[in-house]
Amino acid sequence: MIQKRVTENPMPPVRNRILYMYRVLAKWFSFFIFGLGTLILIFPVIPVMLILFRSEERFQKYTRRLVSLSFRGFVRLMKVIGVVELETVDAGAFRKLESTILVANHPSLLDVVMMISLIPNADCIVQGYTERTIVRGVVRRLYIPNTLDFDRLAGACAESLKRGNCIVIFPEGTRTPRSGEMRLKRGAARLSLLTGADIVVARIGGTDKFGLGKRDPFTAYNHTEKYIYRINIQGRLSPAKYAGMESHRAARLLNTEILEKLQCPAADTPVSE
Repeated sequence: MIQKRVTENPMPPVRNRILYMYRVLAKWFSFFIFGLGTLILIFPVIPVMLILFRSEERFQKYTRRLVSLSFRGFVRLMKVIGVVELETVDAGAFRKLESTILVANHPSLLDVVMMISLIPNADCIVQGYTERTIVRGVVRRLYIPNTLDFDRLAGACAESLKRGNCIVIFPEGTRTPRSGEMRLKRGAARLSLLTGADIVVARIGGTDKFGLGKRDPFTAYNHTEKYIYRINIQGRLSPAKYAGMESHRAARLLNTEILEKLQCPAADTPVSE
């Protein structure tokens, strides 16, 4: 299965073995720092935030900002050591998003980190397995697990949107294949139609993320260049145009619009973040 995946979109041979080995080691170091930072957030920092902000709403607001800031610092560390470059046309546009649903493609393991680093008020629908890990307490308080049934999940999202948050969703439900072929689930479209919230479509482009994709070996890295993330907003979609339409058909049409936006390469020239 893994061999089939690799041969469908093979990487060119490694051009500079010394540089390649350095980037692999730097990637491992980055994940070690990420794990260490997560432990620091969970144990010394989050308990202090709970004491400072008794209100659940205030706790979530300021802790999400802190997580966004720490992720931004992590991205900058990866840039300094030559692992990752983040480029976007207008970082300010991400920071201004309120009461919207942001959908994006999902080519790599770091996509959530990149998005949260750009969006200080990001709320996320996270994989249910995180509730079985050491971060489960933080996940329950800050984000929305996808193990909830749709009605409860939609209710939690609607409440978060009312508070001005931006809900980040990767509608594929898994990482995008290196071929770029996308198949979207309709959850984001259904949620938009139910809550009336606009959908902002963001596309994650850049260089090949080999080594961060699904089933890629952790010992791998892009064979010829560093990881470059070009993240740009592709447009805004309003559910209002589907008012009065049968819900199943409306969700299908809105989902098709999302897919078209995600598949359209950004024309703007990005600048480094």
